[in-house]
Amino acid sequence: MTVVEVDRIEMAESSDELTLDMLFEWLEKMPVPEGYKTEIVGGHIFMSPQRDVHWNIIRRIVRALEDQFGMDAKVTSDVRIDFPGHLNGFAPDVALLSDEAEKSAQGRWSYQDVQFVAEVISKNTALNDYGPKKTAYAEAKVPAYLIVNPYTGKCVLHTTPKNGDYDTDARFTFGDEIDLTHTPAGLTLATDGFPRD
Repeated sequence: MTVVEVDRIEMAESSDELTLDMLFEWLEKMPVPEGYKTEIVGGHIFMSPQRDVHWNIIRRIVRALEDQFGMDAKVTSDVRIDFPGHLNGFAPDVALLSDEAEKSAQGRWSYQDVQFVAEVISKNTALNDYGPKKTAYAEAKVPAYLIVNPYTGKCVLHTTPKNGDYDTDARFTFGDEIDLTHTPAGLTLATDGFPRD
């Protein structure tokens, strides 16, 4: 995993404040290895390789959502969505968008349309998922945020966003069924097939 802290990029002809678009444009010019996920969390750039176990869990969650909502469901994986807070350009492992969601003129989805997020943690970026990303998702009022930890075989479901945090959380162990019927995901998610790392 590579972490790059960016507070400001010195530009030859401009002293403009750094923006997410500038950072992502800069990243597109870098020789990032194929198969690496890139996110910006609080102005810090994180690049981590996709692991088989990680992808297997993501695929199972996406399939469950497609089984629930159909193949035309607005479900994304590793797609940039800008969230509230300082320089937060996340690429959630799984994001379910509302049926009414439309891309902006820049071709991006809006965080206001995100109904459910699942993050499958990696060892080196786990603190983001439990900390600043959780805060940003709560500030964005994402109704349900699921964290899946393949190292411990445990999951945490955060719901009821309020005042920049989640009021409710429920804990599960791999093998449990996660009740998402009270969330926009509207399903019961089986975890007995989730692999461990």
